[in-house]
Amino acid sequence: MGQASSALARPAIHRHGLKRLETHFVAPEIYRREDVAERQAKLARIVSNEIVPRLLRLHTAVATAPSVNVVLETLAPTSADITGLADIVLGSDLEAAAAYVLVLRDRGLSMETLFLELLEPTARLLGEMWDSDECDFIDVTLGVARLQKLLAIFNNTYTLSALDERRQVLMAMTPGNEHSFGVTMVERFLLAAGWQVRTELEGTSEDIADIAKNAWFAVVGLTAGSERQLDSMRTTIAQVRRESCNQAVGIMVGGPMFTANPALADNVGADATAPNAPSAVIVAQKLFDITAAAFRDSE
Repeated sequence: MGQASSALARPAIHRHGLKRLETHFVAPEIYRREDVAERQAKLARIVSNEIVPRLLRLHTAVATAPSVNVVLETLAPTSADITGLADIVLGSDLEAAAAYVLVLRDRGLSMETLFLELLEPTARLLGEMWDSDECDFIDVTLGVARLQKLLAIFNNTYTLSALDERRQVLMAMTPGNEHSFGVTMVERFLLAAGWQVRTELEGTSEDIADIAKNAWFAVVGLTAGSERQLDSMRTTIAQVRRESCNQAVGIMVGGPMFTANPALADNVGADATAPNAPSAVIVAQKLFDITAAAFRDSE
């Protein structure tokens, strides 16, 4: 395991680059709020009082010659790891957040595993904290923005300036869905996290696909209110993939049935699902990174 973890290439994390990224993944009006500094100072105290002790306890001993399942369970991020990262990104030290992820990655975990079991669950936790009034919209927005930065750093997409203007999302309701609350909530967080968003609350599958055909989107997001709309969603996704001018477009879906059974996302032909608005932002960044990687490979 030591050889495997040492073989992992560390991303280039430079202090000046991190400072530039601080304003790259968040809407300017959010970042310039007068109370942000006070808010971050308060949260920084949480980091210094609670997170540093957790970092010291991260490495756990593994029994001699354990089974593969035991090794994977031991290495996987724990609920304490998720809570720890949430506390850090609610502070203002992106370098500390990157170091935290490096500690976990040096256990031997792939970036894909860290996304599925650490970064996305952390965004989900931030949404739950917002729902329970443990932190407000500004706190969650800045925290999610930092999770986006971590993904960009570790997936090496923050250096692709040609894609800076392509962080665009098309949010739409599946034909037949009459509940727009989920779409508007995701739109709000995406805008606050620096995305360009076009939202369509009406239209047929053909209308949605036509929009994706005539404008470039990195991600298309669809919501459905019930299982009765899954066939319509499946049809819409197929049309979007067939006609989109970005043939590497990422598709994410949301709705109560996907929260209850995330495997349904694959069933309708989507790439991913997110149970709440903050986690939808981090999922969108992951899908954007896949597009960015394809762009980089084609250069």
